[in-house]
Amino acid sequence: MIQLLTEILTVIARIFTILPLLLVVTIFMGRRAIGELPVFDFLIVLTLGSVVGADIADPNIKHIHTIIAIICIAILEKLIAFLRLNQKIGHYLTFSPTIVVKDGKLINKNLRKIKYSMDNILLMLRQNNIFDLADVELAIIEANGQLSVFRKTPKNNAAKNDPTTNEDSSSELAFPVIIDGKLYPSVLKQLNVDERWLLQALNANGIQSIDDVFYASLTKNLTLHISKKHENVSLPPLYF
Repeated sequence: MIQLLTEILTVIARIFTILPLLLVVTIFMGRRAIGELPVFDFLIVLTLGSVVGADIADPNIKHIHTIIAIICIAILEKLIAFLRLNQKIGHYLTFSPTIVVKDGKLINKNLRKIKYSMDNILLMLRQNNIFDLADVELAIIEANGQLSVFRKTPKNNAAKNDPTTNEDSSSELAFPVIIDGKLYPSVLKQLNVDERWLLQALNANGIQSIDDVFYASLTKNLTLHISKKHENVSLPPLYF
């Protein structure tokens, strides 16, 4: 009984010493380490969690070893953060940003490269209040996995300053009708068009087969937006 009580008090004492140390170490590492979590920072957090968890759960682990490990991890994180200031070195220590949408077109090869599905991108666009790919000038998956979006500018900038212009003329809601070569007839039926109409619209855009379409959406006003499976799009270089 006395031994059990001693072990419990030891665990409590370790918690009250480790948590303040973690607070100091986190402040030392800086806001970036907890706000973005690039790949190396993720490994740092994972390692810290493993070290602290083992120390708290196992009283047989010497407490001083845990303290030394935490301090060394913090110093290593600071060193890597310093090395990442150098562009040549930093390029190899994290993921590079990747363009996934250009001029309203989904870049299929880049999605496959970073293992993101079309659903992932569409969800992230909706979280940015974008419901139509045609509104996107550029969308980039950053090193931390977040999506950065640059919207297209209005076609008629003068309309913004025209008091007679209806400000509710923003982008329409677009419904997916083709996803990775698969047609969704129920969406066409809801929009009062048929497959024949869609095929004619695709032919007018130089597409002979539905299999060549990576993503296609249609608005209630029957505005068709298409992303081919193999888009010939010139992408600007991105490094950081």
